Amino acid sequence: VESSGQARAEVWPQWGFNCLRWQVRNPSGQWTDVLYRMPDWETNPVPTRSGHPILFPFPGRLRHGRFTFEGQTYQLPLTDNTQQHAIHGFTPRRPWRVIGTEEGSDFAAITGEFHLATDFPEALPHWPADFLFRVTYRLSADRLRVEARVENPSRARLPFGLGYHGYFRVPGMPPSQIDSCFLQAMVEKLWVSENSLPTGELNTVPPELDFRAIRSIGTTALDHVFTSVTGQAVGENFIEMARLTHPASDRCVRVLANPSFRELVLFTPPRRQAIAIEPYTCSADAANFASRGVDCGWQVLGSGTVWTATVEYQLESIPG
Repeated sequence: VESSGQARAEVWPQWGFNCLRWQVRNPSGQWTDVLYRMPDWETNPVPTRSGHPILFPFPGRLRHGRFTFEGQTYQLPLTDNTQQHAIHGFTPRRPWRVIGTEEGSDFAAITGEFHLATDFPEALPHWPADFLFRVTYRLSADRLRVEARVENPSRARLPFGLGYHGYFRVPGMPPSQIDSCFLQAMVEKLWVSENSLPTGELNTVPPELDFRAIRSIGTTALDHVFTSVTGQAVGENFIEMARLTHPASDRCVRVLANPSFRELVLFTPPRRQAIAIEPYTCSADAANFASRGVDCGWQVLGSGTVWTATVEYQLESIPG
């Protein structure tokens, strides 16, 4: 999709409806990336390491791939790199269907759909209810809007969480490392983790991980789940969660989301050519925390009901 000749996006329905590329024009007219993709994507399309992976019906790791909901225990395939836990739900690794496109004078949009019973029926025994999940990417010159719609078509109640795993760069920054970028993350609590899984305990963000005041990423290694968003309300029911800048760029990337997105994951990949800034509606392992009564953001949708929420990534010009 392309908008006004100033922005373009490339979406791969066959790999989880991943927005693999989001590019904008520099003043010189050249295209520059906002989302990072691995250089070997064409030959090795690992769906959660490039672009904007969509994580549903749970983001992050699910301990031992097992949880109990309303008295029944579910066992999922162990899909993380240790093969000890399930990770990132069903949708990022499966084909979606494109159900609509739209174009206006200043925007372009594409909508994809993932229906569990239709698109991955073998997973039905692994989840308490069927779901119909739609995502629309809406592109304009200075922003990429991601609109989600979850419908429960079954008689049973549907538990879920949603996360986006976007890998960001700043337009015009050098193609080397992310270390020279400046990050601000408006979150004040950290989920304590052991072996890449939260324990259920919350702490105040420690100084070495505290980006509430904008500062250089430097050599900080990030792979953490934060919560308690403190950003200011912006426009139509958005809260600013994070922003990313670089001294060589005249624009910054802003991450805005509806209040349903109450967690923020920050992750610096090993190659450190991008930073993942990931709005989540819940913590990792939320299905198990919810069964213990932990306030973790886990959603439950009644039969025949619908849930919607939006994230918006904005490019803001920096004066001077």
